[in-house]
Amino acid sequence: MKEVRVAVLGAAGWMGRVHTMAYQTFPHFFGESGGTARVTALVGNDPNTMDDLAFRAPGAKLLTDWKVAVNDPEVDLVDICLPDSLHYEVAKAALLAGKHVFCEKPLADTAEQARELADIAKEKGIITRVGHAFPRNPVHDLAKEIIDAGEIGEIKLFKACQHIDIYGDPLAPYMWRADGDLAPTGIIGDTGSHVFSLMDFLVGRVSSLIADSYVVTDKRPKLDGLGYGDGVSEIPDGTEWGNITNPDGTNIMCTFEGGAKGLIDFSRVATGRKFIQTYEVYGTKGSLVYDYDEVNRIRFYSNDDKAGRRGFREIDVGPEHETFAKFLPLPNFALGYNESKIIEVAEVIKSIATNQPMWPTFENGHHICQIVDACMTSSEQKRWVDIL
Repeated sequence: MKEVRVAVLGAAGWMGRVHTMAYQTFPHFFGESGGTARVTALVGNDPNTMDDLAFRAPGAKLLTDWKVAVNDPEVDLVDICLPDSLHYEVAKAALLAGKHVFCEKPLADTAEQARELADIAKEKGIITRVGHAFPRNPVHDLAKEIIDAGEIGEIKLFKACQHIDIYGDPLAPYMWRADGDLAPTGIIGDTGSHVFSLMDFLVGRVSSLIADSYVVTDKRPKLDGLGYGDGVSEIPDGTEWGNITNPDGTNIMCTFEGGAKGLIDFSRVATGRKFIQTYEVYGTKGSLVYDYDEVNRIRFYSNDDKAGRRGFREIDVGPEHETFAKFLPLPNFALGYNESKIIEVAEVIKSIATNQPMWPTFENGHHICQIVDACMTSSEQKRWVDIL
C-alpha cells in the first residue's frame, strides 16, 4: 500500500472542497489496494477561510502561497483547483519540482502551453491527470465498451450539447469566469472542454472544425458578496460594470480522424437550463443516446434486432459494472457528480501507486486544448481550422 501526500491548491473554492473530500472518502469505496492519500497541505488565498480549511483536513498545513506547497518535500501530488489562467504556471512549476500533477480542466490557456506540460511530464516520467470527471461515470464506460466492440458499427455522426443558465439573466453579476484575462477561453474551456472530453473518450481525435462563438450580454454588474449563479433584481447606483471579454456560447461542426462528423453546442446563457448534457452517437449498425437527467442510463439501438422490434432500449448501469458496484448494490440508485470525482481521485492515486497513467493524462489534455484553440481561431477568422 502506497500513501500519496497531496496538496490541494484553491482548497477554499467549490472544486477544491470536492477534491479534498474525495481524497478522504475514496478508500471507503475502493479500499486501500490501489494506494491511499493524505491531504498534507491546503492552499487558499484568503486568510479568513483558514478555520474552515482546518476543519476540512485536520492536520494539513494551511498555506496562502501555492509556491510553498509545490516545493514542499512532504508533497507527492499537486492538485490544482485554481482559476484557469494559473493552471499552466502552477502545473509547470510542480512538474519541474518533480511532483505528480492533477490539474482541473482546462489544462492550459493554449495548446502550446499544454504541449509543453505534456512534454515535461513525459521527460520526467511523472504521472499527470486532467480533471475531466464526467466521462468517469460508469455509464460512459459501458458506452465505450459498446462502441469498441463494434456493436453500433462505424461511427458516422456524433451530436452533443451542454448548457447552463448562469448568464441567462442580463443582470447576473460579473465573475472571473467571464474575464478574458483570468479565463481566456471562456465557455469553450469551461463547459466546452467537458464535451470535448466525452468526444475524446468515446470517438477519438478531432481533425478539423468550424466554430461560431458569441457574447450575449456584453457588460455585467460587479457586485461584492455574490457567487456562482447568483442574480439581482436591482442594481445599486454607482455600480461598476465589467466588460465580458470571453465567449458566452459556441456552435461547432467538426470532423473526427476516423471520418465521423460532429455537431456540438454549449453555452452559459440557456435560460432555464440549470444543467443539460447530452450526446448521441450514430453508427452504421446502431446508436447510443445519453442524457445527464438520467445520469446512469444509456439508450441503445441495434439494427440486429428483428424487423418490427427495433427501437431504443434503456440500459441502467448497475452493480454488474465493477466501478458502480463499489458504491451501490442496486441499479438505478444514481451515481452523481461527486461520485465521479471520487472515482477520478481513486484513479489518480492508483496511477501514482502503480506508475501506470490513466486517461485523461496531460497528453489527452493537450488534444482537448487543441480543440479549444481551434474553436477560438475558427470563430475569430470565420473559417475551418485543421488540428494536427
